[in-house]
Amino acid sequence: MPGQVGAIENEQQGLLAYLAQMRYVLRLTAYGLTGEQLRATPSASQLSVGGLIKHCASTEENWISTVRGEKQELDYQAYADNFRLRDDESIDDVLARYDRIAVRTEKTVTELADLDHPVPIDHSVPWNPKDLTHWTLRWVLLHLIQETARHTGHADIIRESVDGATAYPLMAAAEGWPETDWLKPWRKA
Repeated sequence: MPGQVGAIENEQQGLLAYLAQMRYVLRLTAYGLTGEQLRATPSASQLSVGGLIKHCASTEENWISTVRGEKQELDYQAYADNFRLRDDESIDDVLARYDRIAVRTEKTVTELADLDHPVPIDHSVPWNPKDLTHWTLRWVLLHLIQETARHTGHADIIRESVDGATAYPLMAAAEGWPETDWLKPWRKA
């Protein structure tokens, strides 16, 4: 996938394309890392690259379940656990799950075909506004783009702290871009 979203023909296609791009860039933060590096928490927080990818997958899955009207139970222990890659989890499994979630998201958005589709607001959590009754599918997609981009930034910093790698050299390595005077693909040390 290129470093930029390509031409888009309509709003729905644009929202899905930008969400796909953010997923892709987040995935790149894991490129070439060992299991230990995926679980490393080298910053002041307890965030890790593997945990952030797992969290973004879970967040998207939960939002799309909400869009689909599927009942969900809030489990705060599971929520806390979705920020870390457990020893019994592999990044390949997490990425495969994220792929399945992405397919479900795109299928749901395409089937609904209405960005104004109402999505009920959960008023049991304190951060949601009490004066609104629903979000729209458009709002949910924008929120998922925002959430994924925010956590991609976290993952970028963590990745750079782990081994010095940054986004474009990782993308160049993953996609086989040729080396130039100004961009050198990442190489495992």
